[in-house]
Amino acid sequence: MKKVVCKNCVMDTSDPEISFDEEGVCNHCHKFNNEISKRWYPNEEGEKKLNTIIHEIKQVGKGKEYDCIIGLSGGVDSSYLALKASAWGLRPLVVHVDGGWNSELAVANIEKILKYCNFDLHTHVVDWSEMRDLQLSYLKSGISNQDVPQDHIFFSTLNHFATANNIKYFLSGGNLATESILPRSWHGPAMDAINLKAIHRKFGKKKLKKYKTISFFEYYIWYPVFKKMRTVRPLDLMPYNKEEALIQLQETIGYTPYPRKHGESVFTKFFQNYWLPQKFGFDKRRPHFSSMIVSDQMSRDEALKKLDEPLYDSKELEEDIVYFCKKLRISRADFDELMKVPCSHYKDFPNWDFRYKLLRSAKNLFEMFTGFKLKVSH
Repeated sequence: MKKVVCKNCVMDTSDPEISFDEEGVCNHCHKFNNEISKRWYPNEEGEKKLNTIIHEIKQVGKGKEYDCIIGLSGGVDSSYLALKASAWGLRPLVVHVDGGWNSELAVANIEKILKYCNFDLHTHVVDWSEMRDLQLSYLKSGISNQDVPQDHIFFSTLNHFATANNIKYFLSGGNLATESILPRSWHGPAMDAINLKAIHRKFGKKKLKKYKTISFFEYYIWYPVFKKMRTVRPLDLMPYNKEEALIQLQETIGYTPYPRKHGESVFTKFFQNYWLPQKFGFDKRRPHFSSMIVSDQMSRDEALKKLDEPLYDSKELEEDIVYFCKKLRISRADFDELMKVPCSHYKDFPNWDFRYKLLRSAKNLFEMFTGFKLKVSH
């Protein structure tokens, strides 16, 4: 069946929850205009908010070795954020989590950033035997979000290091300019340790002794309430244009761009450009381009033209499949069997959704009786 495409962006009916108005504009576009855009400040108001936050970070961090923490993957967003943090005079502890899938280009870019900014780096190398077992467990589960093993340990490590170093502010490269549209039906919460452990318990072969997870209590209560840790997204408080950021990185530190989105991680590149489209029919370029359309960084015609380009060069794909199999120590036949695993949803496994609903209810009651607003995001 031919997919229906939004008349404003390029999201289509590969998202089973998409809906369209009488003019053919999708719910994602309406949500951006009516809700998300109100949290996006690429203007003077954002500049004022950002200056206030920077001053606050410096004040709270006085006398400490570091006043904030940044997770650096080597991608454009986090690299540009590190560059800006240096210009703002902040003193971040830069953390890189090596989940075993770093591209050589990512390592080189990270080195260039650190040298230019003169920042301290702590690299946490994930135990590969555990990571491999967890990665295979997710592949065997057949759920769509195969990046959870990497994403969870990334944020888990940042929280643990922030606590150990008494750092209250986590600077995130996440931004609405390029990530405002992401279908809920395509992914599950990466921080759901209950879900992660359930999947590994069913399909894994060894215990996770060194892989540190974050519990529901830690994520929603311990870190934000008791430890008073705060996540700040500076790129939402400025006119952030990804192409311009890339040019600045190239001119300032000699940054080398990746041939494909998420080229800093061999696994993420392969997962998003092959595994996900082949098994689920999800093309991650659609929400990415759609986000850039609604933030006026790309025209719809440009996006449609780019979507006509192949996700993979056939030679590069074969090389990546060979590397993928070798890295996970599986045969090509094993790989073919993994590709045939029936698709499933994260909700097919135990998860923390019910706890989250209870927390949301408690939040609503608290706000109703006190008038104070609390932030609880899934």
